[in-house]
Amino acid sequence: MTQVVNWKPYDSIDQLAEAVCQRVLDAGDKAIKAHDAFKLVLAGGTAPVKAYQLLATQQAEWSKWHIYYGDERCLPIDDSERNSLEAEQKWLDKVGIPSAQIHRIPAELGAEAGAEQYAKDVAEAGKFDLVLLGMGEDGHTASLFPGHVHNVDELTHAVHNSPKPPSDRVTISAKALSNTEELIFIVSGDKHDALAAWKNQQDLPVTHLCPVSDVDVLLSV
Repeated sequence: MTQVVNWKPYDSIDQLAEAVCQRVLDAGDKAIKAHDAFKLVLAGGTAPVKAYQLLATQQAEWSKWHIYYGDERCLPIDDSERNSLEAEQKWLDKVGIPSAQIHRIPAELGAEAGAEQYAKDVAEAGKFDLVLLGMGEDGHTASLFPGHVHNVDELTHAVHNSPKPPSDRVTISAKALSNTEELIFIVSGDKHDALAAWKNQQDLPVTHLCPVSDVDVLLSV
């Protein structure tokens, strides 16, 4: 399947965060009307976290939200570098999403055990309603890095030798992240080279995400 991309630039990271916040709320309303639940995959990074802070101030049917994480670093559960801790402190702890519906990646168990455990959560989730992803300067997304080879049929991957510390991580696979109603990339900072390579359809991890719908790239660079 070929990836179809819509590029949506914003003048500032604050405008970008506001747009992401609204897209998440709209997707939540749509999913809850359709099947009484909203399954959302979160990204780490500066712009997504700004959007999470905005979401903490909004009203929504939080009891019907189900939260997943695109990837996680293999660090202790209370480490400040974990994606889950930041999302919880800035947003999830402040709203009424039931704790049983926040599906953290058990990366503290190590890459293999964490990936094996989280594959069960991803399988049970089935199709997501909205997946949020970021992009690194090298074109990586979640913890899917250039040059890394994984079994494409897996729902999650154990990641070793990450080019950014820590070297061990757990990530949802490109296949599972593509199994979503909507896919939004949130891109900020100096990513011009990676964006140019993406627009030229070079082989980068970001190009491997191919949902049935178009991919929206919201960016402030």
